[in-house]
Parts: sequence; C-alpha cells; structure tokens
Amino acid sequence: MLLKLYEKNPEQKVVQKVVELLQYGGVIIYPTDTVYGIGCDITKARAVERVARIKGVRPEKARFSFICSDLSHLSDYANHVDNTTFKLMKSFLPGPYTFILNASTQVPKSIKQKRKTVGIRIPDNNIILEIVRQLGNPILTTSLKEDDQILEYPTDPELIYQEYRDLVDAVIDGGYGGLIPSTIIDCSGDEPTVIREGLGEVD
Repeated sequence: MLLKLYEKNPEQKVVQKVVELLQYGGVIIYPTDTVYGIGCDITKARAVERVARIKGVRPEKARFSFICSDLSHLSDYANHVDNTTFKLMKSFLPGPYTFILNASTQVPKSIKQKRKTVGIRIPDNNIILEIVRQLGNPILTTSLKEDDQILEYPTDPELIYQEYRDLVDAVIDGGYGGLIPSTIIDCSGDEPTVIREGLGEVD
C-alpha cells in the first residue's frame, strides 16, 4: 500500500498502521533526511532476511544500520561510547549522518552477524522518527538504490511504489526524496574517521 504522511504533522492513524505492520514483521520503504530507505523492526529476523533479499545481498554480508528516535537508548546497542563520541553525535544528530559504533550484545544477531560494529542513524525527518518512537525500538535501515546509470537513488515515492509494491508491505509517501546519502563517521576506533562523505558536512 502507498501511505501519504506529512512531516510537519504525521497523521497518527497512518503512523499507527505502519507501526502495526512493523510489529507483525512487515517491510516498509520510507523517507529520511537524505534518500529513501527500506527497513523493518530490528527484532524481526525474517523481516531482516526479506530486506536482504530485496537488496540482493546475503544477510550475513549485509551492512545494515538502524534508526533510533534519539540518543537515550544508545547504551542499549553500543559499547564504550566515550564523552567525546557522545558529544560529537549530539552535535550532529538529528541529521544526515550514520555513526559506526562498537555493538553491544543487545544488537540482534540478524543485524550484527559476525561484525562487532553497528551503524546508528537519527534522521532529521519527523515521519520516520515518529514511527520509531511509537514502535518503541529501532528499525533497520538501508538506502534504496537504483540500477539507473544516471540516478543512483530513486526520489519519486509513486514510482518507488510501482516498482516495489509486490516486495514490501507499505511505501510511505513523504514527498520527493534526496539524491545524496548520509555521511558515515566511524567511531569504533581511537579517533573518529569519515569513511563516506555524503550530505552531512564534516569539518
């Protein structure tokens, strides 16, 4: 289904419908502050496998991140976040950044796999943040990519729906998406390292 939501005031009935889909193991496509993403509830292993199949990757090799609604549950999913890293994240988030952190034992195995790190996103987009808030735990996220030679990321939610309607349970129309992904900052080592420059500016 194609569901319309407005960022300034997401309709609660629609948000609740999306939350229920996720709770039952559904897969959704949604807007962020960068490009459209595809994901599911991080606790639903079969849904994680579905996302991997749609992306055309093996679950154990997929590099998934997840979206939190704020930093209050950071210690649940990341180990040894020092004050410097926390202050860095607090200054950049919500925003177009993905932070790579050392994963805690609470990160589901379907996401963590054999890696010891996890990517954390808090997009500056009220639609997906409201969904995560009401769900009560993070959702897995990965960018929706095109095979197109010109446009790497799809931007039109109606065209996205036409392409993925048989593969996902819902596409959330939050308006046209962007073309530039998030900036990725690896904070799992001694010093923060930018491993991809995206929309988020880095000094």
